[in-house]
Amino acid sequence: MSRSLLIDIRNVSRSYGRVRALRDVTLALEPGTIGLVGNNGAGKSTLLKILLGLLRPDAGEGTVLGYDICRSTSQLRGRIGYMAEAAATVPVLRGVEFVTLAGDLYGMPHRDARRRAHEVLNYVGLGELRYRRLEEYSAGNLQRLKLAAALVHDPQMLLLDEPTNGLDPAGRVAMLRLIEDLIAETGKSVILCTHLLGDVERLCHQVVVLDRGTVICSAPVSQLRSVLDHRYELAWQGPDEPFRRALAQNGARVEAVDGAPRMAKVDVPRSWNTIRFFELARSHGVVITRLKPEEEDLSRMFLRLTGRLADAPAVAAEEDAPHGS
Repeated sequence: MSRSLLIDIRNVSRSYGRVRALRDVTLALEPGTIGLVGNNGAGKSTLLKILLGLLRPDAGEGTVLGYDICRSTSQLRGRIGYMAEAAATVPVLRGVEFVTLAGDLYGMPHRDARRRAHEVLNYVGLGELRYRRLEEYSAGNLQRLKLAAALVHDPQMLLLDEPTNGLDPAGRVAMLRLIEDLIAETGKSVILCTHLLGDVERLCHQVVVLDRGTVICSAPVSQLRSVLDHRYELAWQGPDEPFRRALAQNGARVEAVDGAPRMAKVDVPRSWNTIRFFELARSHGVVITRLKPEEEDLSRMFLRLTGRLADAPAVAAEEDAPHGS
């Protein structure tokens, strides 16, 4: 296995009783910012805990930062910062005490952990709240506190599990901006585990898609967000229904746009030449006013890869819904 890769794992599986959380996961990822996406129950959190050395796989092997995921768990935890999805806080503690405790658990000398706690709390914008008890923190400030705890030992890599979970839209934007600045300033590798594809599009260069414990794809975001060469946005002037029928008779699938006559989204065979649109238009007395290839965003890509395009409206609603504060 290559030591130059950030993550190099092969055939990793993990079960909880009869529930198979991961199935033969194989990944070879270079350093950078990686989005780990999937619906609830896809296996994202289980994979993060294996990469951190908190869980042992039932089968498979691999390295993270060059360290064996089964034999070098203490070394991994000393070089990786983990921001858990769950609250994972101790209410009786004050902010600086909680972050110092995280440094102690990562193996730092206590005096160094205390000093670094003050530094990272200032960095994440909680300097003025450092002596406040955790039960007095808002949801947004608790997320910042967990990020500070993940940073206290200056790790080589960060594993962020749903860092915008429970935040309202403004809090989500603020957290993403903080993570974005952190990546730009430190150059640390980050794995962002989320079901919110917009977060991945904003922050990540690579994406891994998990579905039911299996890797559906792993590739650069730029490669996955491609222009579809067989799907177009089309608008025209002239007779409507005859032109639609002509498109369908020539192998195109025409999808109406609500409230927009003489406009459609058109899927055509891959052998189709765009000149064919204009030939059909001319023969039916139609003038084409818009012809544009449709760009695929990450949300549609995820639905296509997981075979869930039929669920698109429900997923879109989940993406757009504000989260409680």
